[in-house]
Amino acid sequence: MVVRELGESTSAQLTGVMPTLVVPVGSTEQHGPHLPLDTDTRIASAVARRVAGDLGHVLAPAIAYGASGEHQGFAGTVSIGTAALTAVLVEYGRSAFDWSARLVFVNGHGGNVEALRSATTTLRAEGRDAAWVGSSPQQGDAHAGHTETSLLLHISPKVVRAERCAPGNTESLADLMPRLRRGGVAAVSGSGVLGDPTTASAQAGARIFADVVDDCVHRVRQWAPGGGGMLG
Repeated sequence: MVVRELGESTSAQLTGVMPTLVVPVGSTEQHGPHLPLDTDTRIASAVARRVAGDLGHVLAPAIAYGASGEHQGFAGTVSIGTAALTAVLVEYGRSAFDWSARLVFVNGHGGNVEALRSATTTLRAEGRDAAWVGSSPQQGDAHAGHTETSLLLHISPKVVRAERCAPGNTESLADLMPRLRRGGVAAVSGSGVLGDPTTASAQAGARIFADVVDDCVHRVRQWAPGGGGMLG
């Protein structure tokens, strides 16, 4: 698969082309003792690379900081918050649309959703054909558990510290949400893990990744932005 990458392109190569730009949006936040801080960015970037390659679009460098306030209290977390992320995405789009025809943000972190909805709504209201799509599976545990650990074992196995895997809080997200809203992840999990990474495997990660990629490719190909600019 040959992927055209924005960072490796020259201005001359993009002049007059008017491509669709695929932009991964991730985070820098704790993912337990066994996964790296850039887990969400790695997943979003891997999915975006496949989307860009399959559809012949241009892959942009990832936006690696997001709205991760719920993970404050854990070393390494860097959150720029919803307002700042919204502003970044809006200004990113306004600039990129000088030379691109369409722009799709591929989101890897749930905390970014409010900013993505707001930013793409603004861009679309200004006549710019922007949209976004999620790169997380619809089913799975909440954070640094089976799902994300399996995905990392598939796409970046060398960064997974398997010997540090241990179950975190395995209550449902619905049950945890009141305490999460009040005190963040630290209030419900001392390790920062919500789920059980000990059941993870590269084989499961490959299946999850394929499903996510297929869904994203379908949504981007169909290009039917709904409310808040999310591709349906």
